[in-house]
Amino acid sequence: MTTTAPLAFLKGHGTENDFVIVPDPDNAIDLPAAAVAVLCDRRAGVGGDGLLHVVRSAAHPEARSMADEAEWFMDYRNGDGSIAEMCGNGVRVFARYLQYAGHIEAGDVAVATRGGVKRVHLDKAGDVTVAMGRAALPAGEVSVTVGPNTWAARNVNMGNPHAVAFVDCLDDAGNLFAAPDFAPASAYPTGVNVEFVVDRGPRHVAMRVHERGSGETRSCGTGACAVAVATARRDGADPSVTGEPVTYTVDLPGGTLVITEHPDGSVDMTGPAVIVAAGEFDPAWLTETAFG
Repeated sequence: MTTTAPLAFLKGHGTENDFVIVPDPDNAIDLPAAAVAVLCDRRAGVGGDGLLHVVRSAAHPEARSMADEAEWFMDYRNGDGSIAEMCGNGVRVFARYLQYAGHIEAGDVAVATRGGVKRVHLDKAGDVTVAMGRAALPAGEVSVTVGPNTWAARNVNMGNPHAVAFVDCLDDAGNLFAAPDFAPASAYPTGVNVEFVVDRGPRHVAMRVHERGSGETRSCGTGACAVAVATARRDGADPSVTGEPVTYTVDLPGGTLVITEHPDGSVDMTGPAVIVAAGEFDPAWLTETAFG
């Protein structure tokens, strides 16, 4: 692909999980994996943990079936260019972009994702809450390994796969540049996001995460939700049994998210989302480097 026109972009983050944002309402821009990887490169491109391709649902073949529920589709890509089902921090930043661009105002909006339609509320005070859907807890034992250490983990699916391991110290997870090993391989045929968790206090935990396709990131919204659900079950709390919601504060390297699981199984995530810059990619650089 070649391009002769500048390509508009923005940069945003949610608890320092950062994204390149490419507005493309008509789905006119082809974004091959290699191009996404260059755009997200922190030295050769703008830099980001992932890319938010902003498309009207009716214009994208993967989202047309959701167009009646959600006008906008978050075509999310990991930093290496691979396609992902969902990104919790990404949904918050996506909604913040829609507000920034004048497409919506504070209040409620539906966003189509590969993990289904997500309901988002933009509070006038600044926080964004996403209804993340229900967590699935697949049966079977799983484990994760970093170096000589292996931990039992909880298999949680938030529209994308997670392995949640409780550890004595977050440093035990190592540098998390490379993906931790996991077993059995059949539990995660397309790879997995791995969270390492320590307790900070009553219903208060801290975590680090290796995101599939991105490496260690400063934050992971779906990961924080998976951690809250796994921690609640470890603590003997199940809202579907007690009829009472349970809320956990989850500290991440980039900030704090508040996660609530409701008796019907739905999970809400609340946290900040910020647009930090807007600009244009140089068309010559795009042609020679990103789309060469």
